Amino acid sequence: MDLQLAASVAPLLGWVVHGGILGRRLASARRDPLTGLHTRSGWTARADRLIRRHPRAAILLVDLDRFKDLNDTHGHAAGDAALIATADRLRAWCGRNGTAGRLGGDEFVAVVRDLAVVDLHRLTVALHEPLPYEDRSLALAASIGSCSVAELPVRTLPDALAAADAAMYVAKGRGRRGSRTSR
Repeated sequence: MDLQLAASVAPLLGWVVHGGILGRRLASARRDPLTGLHTRSGWTARADRLIRRHPRAAILLVDLDRFKDLNDTHGHAAGDAALIATADRLRAWCGRNGTAGRLGGDEFVAVVRDLAVVDLHRLTVALHEPLPYEDRSLALAASIGSCSVAELPVRTLPDALAAADAAMYVAKGRGRRGSRTSR
């Protein structure tokens, strides 16, 4: 009888182990390996839920300014350090009010419950703090575009991302060291 029980339990145990491994792989695929932030797909699912639950939600796009120059001048390890520092600063700024993600390269994204209750200026200041790296201090700069979902005619994530992207490029055009909210 014990042998029969073991023979019937073994395949079930195999499926449980396989399911656990698959679940961990899927979860890690939704996280950027360098920064630990959500990837586009992981962030999008969270942002969609937050937008549906919080009518005053806002989307932010962040792009590091002169990132290629930093990488070319100081090397890829310095570039990685800048990406990690940016992710940490954005994650800390979001706190419990939202969630951050990395779209790829030097582009980051965040969604917050209400832009009126977070300090966008504080994020701008944090993203412009120099980065201590080896024996020097690396200058960091970022352009930020934001869009309050409530101000959109159709409150969808793609529309909010497009508006935040347009606002970010306006901020880049103003001298690359600021933020811009879409209207």
